[in-house]
Amino acid sequence: MTSSFSPEEIRAAAETHNELGPAYRDAVIESFLDKVGREIDARVDSRLAQQAVQPPPAKQRHSGSGSPFALAIISMGLGIPLSGIAVAAGEHPAGLAGLVVLWIAITVINIAYNVSYGARSQHPSDRR
Repeated sequence: MTSSFSPEEIRAAAETHNELGPAYRDAVIESFLDKVGREIDARVDSRLAQQAVQPPPAKQRHSGSGSPFALAIISMGLGIPLSGIAVAAGEHPAGLAGLVVLWIAITVINIAYNVSYGARSQHPSDRR
């Protein structure tokens, strides 16, 4: 932003200050400072108006607690060895039942996480 004061205006105020007697010098200084104050106020108002127009920075839509893909990879990494352990139990009653319970638990955890992840990643104005 450029100044609304031209060099001529500043020189004229200084010359007037020097030409007038002591009784008028204070009035010239007050007048000049009043103009400077109005210029500063106009600049501040302009900057505040520009800031009010600009939207605030977008907030992160979801927390950084992880992605559904990472949970699926971890679930498979844990589920496969645990399935091997459950199958290795053979004829033991906990073998097949343990395998079923294990994969039901993994499925429920993944579904619950994905549902809550989808709800967290939606913008509040997108929800109905």
